[in-house]
Amino acid sequence: MFVVQGFLGLSGAILIQSYRTLFNGQPGSFLLMLALLPSILPLLLMYFVQVHHDTNGRYDKRHLDAFSLIAVITAAYLMFIIISEDVLALGLLPQILMFVVLLMLLISPFTVVSRAQLTESPKFLSDGASFHETETKLLVDDDGLSRDEGNTSIKHQSSQNQDEEIQISMPRGENLNILQAMRTCDFWLLFVAMSCGMGSGLATVNNMSQIGSSLGYSSTATSTLVSLWSIWNFTGRFGSGYISDYMLRMRCWARPLFIAITLGIMSTGHLVISSGLPGSLYVGSVLVGVCYGSQWALMPSITSELFGLRHFGTIFNSIAIASPLGSYFFSVRVVGYVYDTQASGSGTCTGRNCFMLSFLIMASVTLLGSAVSFVLFLRTIKFYKQIIYARLRTCAVQ
Repeated sequence: MFVVQGFLGLSGAILIQSYRTLFNGQPGSFLLMLALLPSILPLLLMYFVQVHHDTNGRYDKRHLDAFSLIAVITAAYLMFIIISEDVLALGLLPQILMFVVLLMLLISPFTVVSRAQLTESPKFLSDGASFHETETKLLVDDDGLSRDEGNTSIKHQSSQNQDEEIQISMPRGENLNILQAMRTCDFWLLFVAMSCGMGSGLATVNNMSQIGSSLGYSSTATSTLVSLWSIWNFTGRFGSGYISDYMLRMRCWARPLFIAITLGIMSTGHLVISSGLPGSLYVGSVLVGVCYGSQWALMPSITSELFGLRHFGTIFNSIAIASPLGSYFFSVRVVGYVYDTQASGSGTCTGRNCFMLSFLIMASVTLLGSAVSFVLFLRTIKFYKQIIYARLRTCAVQ
C-alpha cells in the first residue's frame, strides 16, 4: 500500500512535467486531459483486474521490493529534472528526451508484473495443487468420513470463542461500519488530527505562489517549490510507511505515535515559514511536505487496524474529508483573511507580515493536532501490543 501511496505523491510532479513538455502554453488542452484521463484509464484497464482467492506470500516481497525500487528511482529522476530545468535553460529536445525516459520509468512496473506472471505462476499452481491433494488425503479416511472436518469445526468454534473474548475485552479492530465507527472516540480523535495536519499542509501548497511572491522569490523559484512539493510528499508517504511498519514489527510502537511526531515536525515547518528569513520557504516547505505525505500514508493503515477492513473504504473516505475541510478553513478563513487585512485594500501584499500570523496560527493548530494524536496513541497502545503486534508475529512465524 505504501508503494501505491508513494506513486500518488509523485503524481503532481509528473503532471507538471507533462504540461511543460506537451501542453506548454495550452492550459485548456491540459485541463481537458486532466478531466478525461482519470475516467478513461479505469475503463480501459478494468478488464485486467482479477481476484485471486489463493495467495502465497513467499513470492510477494520480492515483487514489492522491485516496485519500491522503481518508485525511489522515479522520485530521484524527477528531482533531477526539476533542478535541471531550474538551473539550466533546456531546449525543447532535451525536455522531450527526459520526458520519454520518465514515461519509460512509469511503464517499467509492467515488466515486474509480466516477469512474475511468467516465472511464479507455475510455482504457485504446483504448490496449490500439492496443498489441495494433501488436504484431500487428510479429509478422507477409510470409512469415507472426514475426521478432519470435525476437528476443523472444533478449531473453528474455538477460534470463534477466542475472537469473541478478544472483542469483549478489546472492542477495537472489529469490522465496524461507518455509523459504529463514528460512535467511537478514536474516530473523532483521528479526524481532528487529520484536519489539523492535512488541512494546514494543503493550505500551504495552495498558497505557495503567493507566499513566494510576497517574500520576493521569483516565479521560477516558486514553480520549482511547487514541483518539489511532490517529491517531499512522496518521501513522507513512502518513508513513514516503511518506518512505522518496521517499528511496529520490531519495537511494537503503535502507529498513532508517528502521526503525533509528524504533526510536531509540521508545526516546526510552519514556524520556519512564518519567520520569513532567507531560504525559510525552502526549509519549511520540505518539513511540511514530508509530514503532509506521512499523514496520508499513516491514516489508512490506522483506519484499517482500528476499524477493520470490511467497511474500510467508507470509513477511510469519511476521515479523508478532514483534508478539504481543514484546507477550506485555513486557506479561506485564516490565510485569505490575514492576507486581505495586510493588503489594506491595495490587492497585493509584500513582506513577511502577509503570512506570518497565518502560519503562527497553523503552527499552533498542528501542535494541538499532535497532542490529540498522542492521546489516540495512549488509548490504543494496549490494543497494538495485544492484537496487532501479536497478529504480525503470528504471520511472521507462519
